[in-house]
Amino acid sequence: MASTTRRRRWASLLGVTALAVATGGALACPAGASTNVDFATHCIPPAVAGIPPIDGTTTAAITVDNTAPKVGDTVTVTYTVVKPAASNPTAIALPADIMTPTGKVVLGGAQTGSVTVAGPKKNDPVPGNGAFPSFSMTGTFTVTTPGAITLSPGDYNIHTSYILELDTPCTVTTPPAPVSETVTATATTPVNTRAISLGSASGNAGASVTVTGSNFTPGATVTLAGRSGTAQTADTATVTASASGAISGSLVVNDKTTTGVVAYEGSAWSTDLGAGPAAYVVNDTTPVPPGSQKLTTTVKAGTLSMSQAGDAVGLSAVDFGKGGASTGALNTVTVQDFRGGPAGWSLTGKVTDFTGPGAKIGAGALSWTPACATKAGSPSTCVAGSAGTVGSSGATLASTPDGTLTGGQFTVDAGLSLNVPAFTPPGSYSGVLTLTLT
Repeated sequence: MASTTRRRRWASLLGVTALAVATGGALACPAGASTNVDFATHCIPPAVAGIPPIDGTTTAAITVDNTAPKVGDTVTVTYTVVKPAASNPTAIALPADIMTPTGKVVLGGAQTGSVTVAGPKKNDPVPGNGAFPSFSMTGTFTVTTPGAITLSPGDYNIHTSYILELDTPCTVTTPPAPVSETVTATATTPVNTRAISLGSASGNAGASVTVTGSNFTPGATVTLAGRSGTAQTADTATVTASASGAISGSLVVNDKTTTGVVAYEGSAWSTDLGAGPAAYVVNDTTPVPPGSQKLTTTVKAGTLSMSQAGDAVGLSAVDFGKGGASTGALNTVTVQDFRGGPAGWSLTGKVTDFTGPGAKIGAGALSWTPACATKAGSPSTCVAGSAGTVGSSGATLASTPDGTLTGGQFTVDAGLSLNVPAFTPPGSYSGVLTLTLT
């Protein structure tokens, strides 16, 4: 009989433990938290506890690893219960690491739905009659819509593993709870992969040049046009893109100042809907005066290429529970533009999620600070991309503009910083950063 009474007493105590932890903790919210919010909470202790539901107030905060994501980015969300509604009601101390929380974060505004979050089985010991500790839960969601997305605390559950396996579900009494965080998502700018090539690099005035291309909008009307430096000439033709986005057509080139050929969708050239310029020159067929000799030579156009100093980067370690910036440096990338035409180039990068032991860090957590240097004598000048998030949709690392004559050698670097959430499970995490030169 004494043994049965003792088991019931422990079961009752555990029910109160789960309830009190579910309604909060006394520790401050992690650095970077936005707004703490209070909301009425209805918690149901395990039946073996023998106590009625408890209605109290939960103080919580929602934080994210990226408040300005792009559509397609993965955002990591942390839901922290900050302040409890009650303390340990008994003089008996409770052990550490017996509580595993799970819950939901409610999305509103431009994107609706919920984010499933979970925390580690990690809690400090609770002294008799002492305050219960706070706890954090993390999860991720993918941004699907541009605009302001609100995040509010939702229902949660505390699972305890001490003598018995017990659950204490806690629900928001009047949902939704107040908004604790807002992220502003922007639309992703599609990467322009249109490309063209010419059947020849030169010809006499009035000759036609074959233009082929790929990745145009299927069925679109595409204009072929000559360029003299950055200006369009009067030489134009139109073709229709096939169902696969391929084009093929001929352009008669009359203008003797032509330096290249472009192809574009729409009523006028744009870098978003165009390809080229591909280098093209008109042969000088002026007759040689009597008693003179015409001397010619050829400068052969090369290619646009890049190389990198290595294919692995080790970022600095961060502490579990603290998280923060894991930093490093991109291996130096060398770009050689030996094409000799009017086209500039763009070097972009995108990254995958960082995966590890049973968890991941979203691609939106990686940011960079680009830098670019131009070798003396190069016709073009390299421009570094903007500092900011890399993400899964990509960002520009460096570029050079179009011009009358472009080319040169360039070195590109970047400082890297991965924002690791505070309670990311310990272990090694890795992602792949892909660089594309166009």
